[in-house]
Amino acid sequence: MTQFGATRNPVNWVSHITAAVVSQPAKDPAVVERRNLLNMAKLSIKGLIESALSYGRTLDSDYPPLQQFFVVMEHCLKHGLKVRKSFLSFNRTIWGPLEMVEKLYPGAEEIAASVRDLPGLRTPLGRARAWLRLSMMQKKLADYLRCLIMRRDLLSEFYENHAVMMEEEGTVIVGLLVGLNVIDANLCVKGEDLDSQVGVIDFSIYLKSEEDDHDREGRNVHISAILDQKNYVEELNRQLNGTVSSLHTRIDTMEKSNTKLIEELAIAKNNIIKLQEENHQLRSENAMLFLRAHHQLEAAKAGIEAEQMYRQHSRHGLSEIFTDICTHHEELQMRQDSDADIVKVRVQHEMELAVKLLEKDIHEKQGALISLKEQLEDVKAINFDMYQKMQRSVEDGKERDGNERLDAMSNQMSAAMKPLEHSDKEALNQPRNIDIPYMKGAESAPQYKLIKDISF
Repeated sequence: MTQFGATRNPVNWVSHITAAVVSQPAKDPAVVERRNLLNMAKLSIKGLIESALSYGRTLDSDYPPLQQFFVVMEHCLKHGLKVRKSFLSFNRTIWGPLEMVEKLYPGAEEIAASVRDLPGLRTPLGRARAWLRLSMMQKKLADYLRCLIMRRDLLSEFYENHAVMMEEEGTVIVGLLVGLNVIDANLCVKGEDLDSQVGVIDFSIYLKSEEDDHDREGRNVHISAILDQKNYVEELNRQLNGTVSSLHTRIDTMEKSNTKLIEELAIAKNNIIKLQEENHQLRSENAMLFLRAHHQLEAAKAGIEAEQMYRQHSRHGLSEIFTDICTHHEELQMRQDSDADIVKVRVQHEMELAVKLLEKDIHEKQGALISLKEQLEDVKAINFDMYQKMQRSVEDGKERDGNERLDAMSNQMSAAMKPLEHSDKEALNQPRNIDIPYMKGAESAPQYKLIKDISF
């Protein structure tokens, strides 16, 4: 690297290389090849970055430093490849290890599938060149190759042990490729003939003169300013990417919540429709029940009014009946009182007559009564029996037919007294009739007492 930087022109560079070769002992050709390829990779990557930053635009396929970079990468990947014998010829291509990247890196399946689907690619070398260009556009070339060199057990199937990809130089080259992520490339792979391109390294673009050194110092200042701006833009872009990712996350959550709210709104609308239908049905049922209750209430009012009219008529009729009954009862009571008074007066009159007659007969029958003592004893017993019967008849006299029973008993007593009167007539030879009426209640007791006094 210092040798290339210290040269002033191609002649001095060639003489310096010749002197170095003469002065130094012979080395392993594989080591020299790896070192040369590493130096060329350094020059190519550095020149590409510097020229791209000074160019200030997106790089395309016709940009010479970019074309030389792909040529150098192709030589680095071809170094130490094992020769595989095929049916017709020997096969020596870099598509085999590059195709294995899709199994090691999860995001490399898409680029491998895109390379396979590209039309016009007939050789594995063309597919490998297309793969390098697509990886450059994705800014993942360093990541893909880092994943590949970490599995040297798999690379041993394609490379010799002295190959660049199997040694430390390959790790250094992959580390240098990280700087290419600051370059934006827009390469058209579809219409380009990648199968027939010749990979020749053009060293002339890396040989610089003194004027170029002065220009390079000015460019370095300009490049440093551009790099600072690019770093600022990248940092701002990173922050914006973080903000965009957070916004995407919020949008996803909002979409999910919006979906849930839409579902809940649909469910709520369905519930509202059901509730409205139930409300309409309940209102119709309520209206029917109200009409039915109104009709029943009117019918009940009509029945109550009819019943009230009927009760009023019945009360009026009952009051008239009660008045008639009261008047009839009063008439009956007055009749009974008048009959009782008449009977009492008549009985009292008869009793007075009987007492007078008895007082008159007492003096006349004192002598005859002594002889009739035994007969009077019999009369007493009969009288006592008649008194008991009379007491029963008095209890039964409360009924309406009491007078009839008393009349019947009086007839019986009259029939029973006839033999006694006949015996008295025979004894006294003075026939007399004494009518003793039997009264109800308290008037019968004094009559019995009078008879008892007379008998004793």
